[in-house]
Amino acid sequence: MQIIDLGLISYTQAEELQKARVEDVAQGAENTLYLLEHPKVITFGRNGGREHLHVSDNMLEQMGIETARTARGGNITCHFPGQLVAYPVFRIASRPGGMRSLFYDLEEVVIRTLAHFGLQTQRCEGRPGVWIENRKICSIGIAMRRWTSYHGLALNVCRDVSLFEMITLCGLADAKATSLQAELNDESVTVQEVKNVCAREFRTIFTDSAVASHKDSV
Repeated sequence: MQIIDLGLISYTQAEELQKARVEDVAQGAENTLYLLEHPKVITFGRNGGREHLHVSDNMLEQMGIETARTARGGNITCHFPGQLVAYPVFRIASRPGGMRSLFYDLEEVVIRTLAHFGLQTQRCEGRPGVWIENRKICSIGIAMRRWTSYHGLALNVCRDVSLFEMITLCGLADAKATSLQAELNDESVTVQEVKNVCAREFRTIFTDSAVASHKDSV
């Protein structure tokens, strides 16, 4: 697995990179994981979402917040600096369990990553992602092309999750957004620290053994 840190990159740019890499991976190139952050953007998945947006497009434009319709599963969510995003471009065709197994393993990466920092989280039946009671700390939405995954997970690290106030999170009226810093009441934990642990857990779960880092990798 190649793990590449893209830093802060626009949603559109990251999506184009993924689509191009999907073609390569589908033809036999190395599975690739992109780790990154996005500027503020509200995205809508295949299951809709605009009905859960609480502000007008004009207001969003005035605030410099973009919107995007995407191919991923799920409903409405937000991305912003301080949130760690992971996009796995992985071949699924020969993977035991297919998409269901991939989704479970992505949740497991997040659960183990947060446990490293002393935070216990869980899956919630019928509600994709990673939760602490009704507080959602990580959203997951996957797309598939040529039996290769793209899009992925968004893990809230920094305390400020106020962008979620502009939406009904994932279309769930009782769901609240939370973050690692907020749950720990500790703002010293950085996105880079979480990124490093997340990369390690991806290697543990998705490869038989750790692989040498690419020169552009974490």
